[in-house]
Amino acid sequence: MYYSKLKIFHHKEKLENLAEDKISAPIHIRIKPTNKCNHNCWYCSYQNSYGQLGQDMSKDDIIPFSKMFEIINDCAEMGVEAITFSGGGEPLCHPDIENILIHTAVNRLSIGLLTNGSMLSGSIAETVADHATWIRVSMDGWDNESYKQFRRCGDTDFDKLMADLKSFTAMRKDNALGVNIIVSNKNAGHLYELVRKVYDIGIKVIKVSPCIVSNNSEENNKYHMSLLKTVSEQMALLHRAKIKIYDAYHLQLENFNKDYSWCPNAQIRPVIAADLNVYTCQDKAYNKDTGLLGSIKDKSFRDFWYDGKAKFHKTNPSKDCNHHCIADSVNKMVLEYIDCENPEFV
Repeated sequence: MYYSKLKIFHHKEKLENLAEDKISAPIHIRIKPTNKCNHNCWYCSYQNSYGQLGQDMSKDDIIPFSKMFEIINDCAEMGVEAITFSGGGEPLCHPDIENILIHTAVNRLSIGLLTNGSMLSGSIAETVADHATWIRVSMDGWDNESYKQFRRCGDTDFDKLMADLKSFTAMRKDNALGVNIIVSNKNAGHLYELVRKVYDIGIKVIKVSPCIVSNNSEENNKYHMSLLKTVSEQMALLHRAKIKIYDAYHLQLENFNKDYSWCPNAQIRPVIAADLNVYTCQDKAYNKDTGLLGSIKDKSFRDFWYDGKAKFHKTNPSKDCNHHCIADSVNKMVLEYIDCENPEFV
């Protein structure tokens, strides 16, 4: 299962280290190579004015080629298992992205890629197809006009994207390529139409997620309450057409308020951002007030990671993270696992 919440339980040693408050290498790191993006999506969490994510982000930041190689080498030596390249900006906009992907693969690190898909053609597509474990393309519009309205891009960019995705599925026939459809009040009624289109070109891994319009759960859920009936009707059409999707739409509307004071995810799946800061997670990236673990601008990632435990306990989710949180469900399971008494009585 691609989106299982139980993957952490394949890493028993990491769980035991967390229980003992012992520093060990993260399992999976998100790296944001650049903050430059060739799209300007109206709902982008890093650029909207109503969210905390991206509040300290500079669009000009980029990880230099030499520093990226150093980070990847450190990850390999530390025993990190996987790297996902994501935004910030559009990761494929990094001028050295092909060499970065190749170097990551040479170091036997599994590669994930979150992209808008606009550059997934030519030699970049071939490099991604050769080396990535999986690729997820974010989508929203269902035709050229709507796609342009969502992303403020070219007049025919939707058609180009669909052609590129179809070509990519011919290169990789193992369901490595998937899409993540971001649902808002502008496209909820076209969910079936968009899913049908990507399914018909050979993409079978399809995730549906809500756009996040507020840090406040009541405000965010109020926005989506008016869409629930429409989204449910569209999903019913998909079910009748026997098209399987992963429904993160309903799940992600719940992960706001926290009742725990420590975030295990910061040591499982941290973020290295284009500003060369390390953050607790993708939902706190570029938030220096409550998400910053520290900087690797003048030191190696390896040295930074093992230099003391205090940085991993600075963020208190019950106070600092009352907003959308992708790690909430995993944090709850890990904390319950750690705090479990009398485990022999199953």
